[in-house]
Amino acid sequence: MILCAIALFLFFSCAKPNANQYFLLIGSSANPVELETINDLKKDLSKVVTEEIFILTDEDEVPTSGTIFVLGTTSSNSILKELAADKKITLSAELPGSRGGIWAKTNLQNGQEAIVIGGSDVEGLQYAIYDYAKEILGIDPFEYWTGKKPSAKSKTAIYNFKAKTIAPPKVPILAYFENDVDELANYRGKILEYDWESYTEMINSLVRLRYNAIQFFDMLGRPEFYVRPEYKKLNPDYQIDIEYLDKMIDYAKLKGMKIQIDFELGYQIHPMDESKAECWVTYKEDWITAWKYYLEKTPLSKTDIYVLRPRNQVWDWEYKSSCGESKIDVFNEVYEAFGALVDQYNPEAIKVAICYSDGMEMFNEGFNPPKDWTVVWSDHGFGTFDHEIKDTKGYDFGTYMHAGYWLNHTVHNPYPNLVEAAMKHMFDTYDADKYCLVNGQNFRPFLLNLEAYSEVCYNPDSFTSDGFYKTWTERYFSTEVAKHAVASMQYLHKAQEGRKGYVEHLWEIREAVSYLSNAPIVRPGKTPIPFDYERVLGDLENTAKTKSYLKKAFNEAEIGYEKVSKSDTFYHSYIFLPVQLYSDLIAFETALHKMAMLKRKYETTQDKKFLAEAMTILPEAKNKLKIVFDHRSSGDLDDKWKDWYSIAIRRQNNGFPTYEMLDAIEANLKNMTL
Repeated sequence: MILCAIALFLFFSCAKPNANQYFLLIGSSANPVELETINDLKKDLSKVVTEEIFILTDEDEVPTSGTIFVLGTTSSNSILKELAADKKITLSAELPGSRGGIWAKTNLQNGQEAIVIGGSDVEGLQYAIYDYAKEILGIDPFEYWTGKKPSAKSKTAIYNFKAKTIAPPKVPILAYFENDVDELANYRGKILEYDWESYTEMINSLVRLRYNAIQFFDMLGRPEFYVRPEYKKLNPDYQIDIEYLDKMIDYAKLKGMKIQIDFELGYQIHPMDESKAECWVTYKEDWITAWKYYLEKTPLSKTDIYVLRPRNQVWDWEYKSSCGESKIDVFNEVYEAFGALVDQYNPEAIKVAICYSDGMEMFNEGFNPPKDWTVVWSDHGFGTFDHEIKDTKGYDFGTYMHAGYWLNHTVHNPYPNLVEAAMKHMFDTYDADKYCLVNGQNFRPFLLNLEAYSEVCYNPDSFTSDGFYKTWTERYFSTEVAKHAVASMQYLHKAQEGRKGYVEHLWEIREAVSYLSNAPIVRPGKTPIPFDYERVLGDLENTAKTKSYLKKAFNEAEIGYEKVSKSDTFYHSYIFLPVQLYSDLIAFETALHKMAMLKRKYETTQDKKFLAEAMTILPEAKNKLKIVFDHRSSGDLDDKWKDWYSIAIRRQNNGFPTYEMLDAIEANLKNMTL
């Protein structure tokens, strides 16, 4: 008789064993994260086999038939401990080491053959299980986002692997930054708040990719959400749901992720007046009181990784003291004070100083946080660094990288080649391998880069951009289609050279509209920018270059699209549609540029024929804007993502062109002809 065990989130059944059943043997002392991971394996197996799957503990009688998995660590599963003691497997807390694991096949004491998936610790078990699910069961870590389903597997296929040691990753902490997440947070459910399904599926995918921490940011109520007019218009009644935030934190922890928080002081969860963020010497106690509130009265008490940036602590910009302080002196004091506070509340805490451009300059010039802080160097938003490190000064170093950046949050910039070059340079030159934070923007468009960062942080020696591109695309498409997908994405990357993504072109469009309508660019809370042809002139060459690369990207995407099944919505959404959307915008911008050049000719010659010619382009511009709207509103072929590109819920960076803008241009050109 097999005894039944009951554990958190798992379903156990009693049955007599037979050769067609699957048994997952776990430790009776397995913790909730371990149990959750094993339950994921049970779900994964159920997708590829039709036989019954049971979960038993090491206190139950071991089955004498069926397919048996022994799962856990040597500290949680007595069967694994015995196998290790008998030298049947090589596994301990030290071998292969933290976040490392093994796959093996061996015979148990009753003579039954078993598959062993174990970890030196729970994280090691997680990645051993998730790697097995990906490589042997064919589970796509992005299954929810790509729609790729695994095929049925025979018992032979389940056993078809060689013994494997899964080494610990090069970078021990790989964190995901939930920042600028509007599209993901808005596309269904409450505006500026993740729906539960999207959030949990994002976490599920990240964990399978070895991301073991998440930094909450937008979901803490970033200041833009409740202060800036664009966001107040989008959601006038925005209010952070603290209970929901607590639930999100608990789910991430259940999946084995550490919680990372930047302890800036502008979040709606408990905002500090922004004037107090500009003078440390006067408002030091207010800063400390606010931090204590976070640590005592909010879900941020569950933080594992404490982040501070040497910047303004309410707004994401350079610290400019209102009381004549040296910002380097200020933050040498701030990090000492905040670090001491963290030590009181969480002696096991990890502390990370993330330096943006101003912070990197400060570090090179004398900013020195206490030595128990890991110092993090930031890319400039598109995967490469503007600042070199003069001297690491004995600090542990890490990196803050972007899978997606606010200038290209609509259309991804695929750059595994930059991921390879930049990360290997940072590892080899500065030993900046103690930590990596990856900004995933709204996640879904940036799957490729997110996985590239995961792979290079796991094993930089084996990572090559060409190999990664090939493996990644062939996971989803045939070899022939994959070639066109890679070529298209490489041209799409070239189209964004010089940090010129989709959103940057929205700004260029505003510059063209401003000039054509003789109206300044009005920005809430900022000084209006006068209309100026020189601004447009600076955009002409770049837009033409972007257009030429997009033409090549679109051609490759189209050839590949002709070769895939029309039921393959992922190729359309990830390869074809982004290039189409970007091309649409550039076509509209090009029409405006034609008009701008004609207006300029009129201004230099006073010949009104140029204004008349510019007027004839207006119908073309309106038609091209309609195409922009139509393709964004129709969006993906998969109904699950039908609202993803809706302009009404897009991120508010740089506005969006409207028919009213074209009407203003028409009125101005007509007025100029009088």
